[in-house]
Amino acid sequence: MRLGVLDIGSNTGHLLVVDAHDGAAPLPAFSYKQPLRLAEHLDETGAVSHAGIDALAAFTAEALVVAEDKGCEAMLSFATSAVRDAVNSDAVLRTVSERTGEQITVLSGEDEARLTFLAVRRWFGWSAGRLAVFDIGGGSLEIAGGTDERPDVAWSLPLGAARLARTFFDGELDETRIRQIRKQIRTEIARDAGNLLRAGTPHRAAATSKTFRSLARICGAAPSGDGALVPRALQLEALRQWIPKLVAMTPEELADLPGVSPSRTHQIVPGALVAEACMDIFDLAELEICPWALREGVILERIDTMSVLDG
Repeated sequence: MRLGVLDIGSNTGHLLVVDAHDGAAPLPAFSYKQPLRLAEHLDETGAVSHAGIDALAAFTAEALVVAEDKGCEAMLSFATSAVRDAVNSDAVLRTVSERTGEQITVLSGEDEARLTFLAVRRWFGWSAGRLAVFDIGGGSLEIAGGTDERPDVAWSLPLGAARLARTFFDGELDETRIRQIRKQIRTEIARDAGNLLRAGTPHRAAATSKTFRSLARICGAAPSGDGALVPRALQLEALRQWIPKLVAMTPEELADLPGVSPSRTHQIVPGALVAEACMDIFDLAELEICPWALREGVILERIDTMSVLDG
């Protein structure tokens, strides 16, 4: 069947149209996205602003038209941390539903980590053994690990690149300030690190989504134009060498780096600090970049559910 997957992230609204059926990899047929930047549309109380709600409702309406034009049989619509953590989350979803007729489900942080893990497990297969997965989004960091398709541990932390950029990176950054931010990030990650480490060193460690892909590209990984099947990895040593350079760069210089979107230049340094912390705390010299992430996990779970019901 042809599915429309509407992903309302902290940075971007993304409609992915896919052809999906049991026993086959979801095949992307069309992609439509807009930079909503909901994580930065929060007021001082933690509520999504009227401008943010209007942008979300408008994008959802546009995405529904695109999905209909592309022949989608069903829609899978979900939102992640920006909507999940907003104090007016219910009002946001109600307004979007009233204006568009679409019901958007809010994923918990644990479900986000779990579904991302499922996608990465399916991509690498059982030969990956004990698998660890890291995903830096706009609003949160997801960590999961295990030996099966359902992770043994999965949790979410408020360490997304857009959230950190808005909270800590709105002024001059000297060495002392960077050290303070770095310490806070590492303390947050290390607090629950034992959840993953207790099971032993993972046989394979992977990272997903835009921030990790951009960092890997900066550090020398193959460009996206080479295709999804080309192996890519983020090396800790290369990242460590790049971080001081990234801190010293202007937004214009950051935008000129390979793999960096001009709209996300302000997120590169916080994302790099979180990535470095993950690799350091979990003793990982590299993270393999997986092209599948949360959207694919949502699709795969839907296909699995349909297969069970049909059976």
